[in-house]
Amino acid sequence: MNATLTSTLRVYDENDGSKALLDTTDRAEIARILGQQGIVFEQWKANAPLDASSDQDSIIAAYGDDIERLKQQYGYTTVDVIRVSPATPNLPALREKFLNEHTHSEDEVRFFVEGSASFYLRLGGNVHQMICTRGDLLSVPANTTHWFDMGPSPEFAAIRLFVNPEGWVANFTGDDIATRFPKYE
Repeated sequence: MNATLTSTLRVYDENDGSKALLDTTDRAEIARILGQQGIVFEQWKANAPLDASSDQDSIIAAYGDDIERLKQQYGYTTVDVIRVSPATPNLPALREKFLNEHTHSEDEVRFFVEGSASFYLRLGGNVHQMICTRGDLLSVPANTTHWFDMGPSPEFAAIRLFVNPEGWVANFTGDDIATRFPKYE
């Protein structure tokens, strides 16, 4: 897994994944840059203690105020918690599934309760690699081209919010752009 444990934004020209044009761990700067592109980036703190054994209800309750705010603001109706670890069945296939560029017909909203993963967003001629870590919320608007990499040995828990989880399907673009950028290792 990537040794980076700090939220990091790297911006690349979409035609060159070899050199970042910008590399920052300043969360205020990350929020500003992504906000200019219509991407929501926030940090949340739990209002109750949590540990690795906390169940879905405890996790949702610990972040209840922020979850309710987003539900009211954006119309999300469903919330759940996903846990991925090296023991997750079919892990290589699960990782591979989202490594290709795709869109969704609704927002992709993830809050990282623990662990980390990387989103790659193709926006305005650039690729924004956002490494999300504990405490980060990232909301990718519907129809934004992106891909997701949880790394080869993922271990994370994330809260997901949906308007309609049945409608949250990856629509692959067929572009091989993701192969030209560094994976989250």
